[in-house]
Amino acid sequence: MKVTESSSNYENLEEMSVLDILSNMNKEDQTVPLAVGKIVPQISAFVEAIVPRMAKGGRLFYIGAGTSGRLGILDASECPPTYGVPHDLVIGLIAGGDHAIRKAVENAEDDPNQAWSDIQEYGFNANDTVIGIAASGTTPYVIGGVRKARHEGLLTGAITCNPNSPLSKEVDFPLEAVVGPEFVTGSTRMKAGTAQKLVLNMISTSVMIKLGRVKGNKMVDMQLSNAKLVERGTRMIMEATNLPEGEAKKLLLEKGSVRAATDYFQSKN
Repeated sequence: MKVTESSSNYENLEEMSVLDILSNMNKEDQTVPLAVGKIVPQISAFVEAIVPRMAKGGRLFYIGAGTSGRLGILDASECPPTYGVPHDLVIGLIAGGDHAIRKAVENAEDDPNQAWSDIQEYGFNANDTVIGIAASGTTPYVIGGVRKARHEGLLTGAITCNPNSPLSKEVDFPLEAVVGPEFVTGSTRMKAGTAQKLVLNMISTSVMIKLGRVKGNKMVDMQLSNAKLVERGTRMIMEATNLPEGEAKKLLLEKGSVRAATDYFQSKN
């Protein structure tokens, strides 16, 4: 029996009050960061291997199905606006293609050859990294993708919530966040999904920091795609330069990023 498929610690959920349902879900959710905390050394080792490869032109691919695939796409899609990186630096792929982001595509996850075909649409180079995401650790789409990627010499990792899964055996860096049974038996969109999201946050954020995309604790390369981000960038420049708000905002909009604006200011002063 997979841990992710094991029976919930709670019975007769439909007989619980709403307050009890929510309280018990919250109690279970509190175990997730503790499970992730146990594998921080393994995450660290993986990131240390990813960074020099990306510094030499490698990219980061996430492959998954269902919830796991959607989480990978979410993390990948947030890297360009947050860190100002190209849209093809971190790439999220889901079994069934983009249509599967919103609606399940029947049997898409059962093809062990499709993930590698999806990766090849972007081309690949020896410095790329492929991370398979599967709560169960048994999804054929994911296993087949990382197996082929590793065979081709790419760095591989996996995020799963079952110990000693078939997926873990196929990668260089298995990351197993074992969160135990779900509140609703087998519903891995819950604790397992939260654990996967936390690990993805940790990987992409630490990689971007080490690639120089953060200065101090600021997102100095973020895209100025809305008024809130322009306001945030203006505050950053004000803090770094002591310019009044109007001048800081003008400089930001002229130069296009916090980094470019502060570098320009420092070069002139």
